[in-house]
Amino acid sequence: MDGEIGTEEMRELLDADDARIIDIRSPAAFRRGHIPGSENVPLGSLVDSVERFDDAERVVTVCPKGKSSIQAARLIASYEGFTGRVESFEPGLSGWDGPFDDGDNGADANTTRADSGAGADTTRADSGAGENADEGPDAPF
Repeated sequence: MDGEIGTEEMRELLDADDARIIDIRSPAAFRRGHIPGSENVPLGSLVDSVERFDDAERVVTVCPKGKSSIQAARLIASYEGFTGRVESFEPGLSGWDGPFDDGDNGADANTTRADSGAGADTTRADSGAGENADEGPDAPF
């Protein structure tokens, strides 16, 4: 693993389309909202999917709070076929204040966290906590 990145660097990567952003949450959590252009590869299936990143020059892993994504980044970095740079998004989705897509492909829904209901008790990244144990922000992936 090559370290962690913050919000500003993530914005630069998105603007330059310079990395593969891997969201390791459950598919249901991903559908509720994700960083535009990110791919959903749940942590539990990452071992079986890691070869998908062989040709990537740079990968950034994303999770709700920036903890599980460190494990995902280490897993990708340890894969023998991967030679690129891999980092974790340090603040996690709870710290992301950039654009957020809803749904599988994000079409028709590109909002920022600030647009997502001021005063609400939950954020988009952790909405649904308690609905299913495997989908909340502290879920064991």
